[in-house]
Amino acid sequence: MRRWDLGHPDELRVDLDPQPGVSFAAVKAVALAVHELLAEMSIVGYPKTSGSRGVHVNVRILTQWDFTEVRRAALALAREIERRMPDIATSKWWKEERGDRVFLDYNQNARDRTVASAYSVRPNPRAMVSCPVTWEELPDVELQDFTIDTVPTRVHAGIDPDAPIDERAFSLEPLLELAARDEREGLGDAPWPPSFPKAPGEARRVQPSRKKKA
Repeated sequence: MRRWDLGHPDELRVDLDPQPGVSFAAVKAVALAVHELLAEMSIVGYPKTSGSRGVHVNVRILTQWDFTEVRRAALALAREIERRMPDIATSKWWKEERGDRVFLDYNQNARDRTVASAYSVRPNPRAMVSCPVTWEELPDVELQDFTIDTVPTRVHAGIDPDAPIDERAFSLEPLLELAARDEREGLGDAPWPPSFPKAPGEARRVQPSRKKKA
């Protein structure tokens, strides 16, 4: 985000986090569904590999919403993708509810959360890099394609899919309208990270298995 306004983010982050054993093919399928949903709302997202096992989709947004509203938009997006592909996508915060699916981590849009930046080298044996890609490339991408050895060649060749990201900032209104619809249909807030105070409208923050025992 831009340092001159610490209260209003300029980016919506869609963080696709596969659960253990979930293939990268499933992650790419969910990412393409995100692309389709955003396109329906006339929003452009920019995908990149996470450098680990996932994919991030970043959207430059107008700076007129605070972190709570941006997170609310991200939650609505996550829930809509879950409805469209329930067998491989989930918005469930508690790990015990996610199953063998790709988690859309809406809480990466809460204040002070961090993600790997583009072109950062990750601490894994292959020194994989979080690398921007085009939507056309994504179906054929494999994680091992982008390492500390290969990405410099790509950059020197002038391949920079993120280059246009600052040319246009998008409105969150379509996603916030989706959030409002969910709320009218009885879907309240979802759990926040444990370091955050309980939010208005948030249900009791306890994992489902413990709730059942209680």
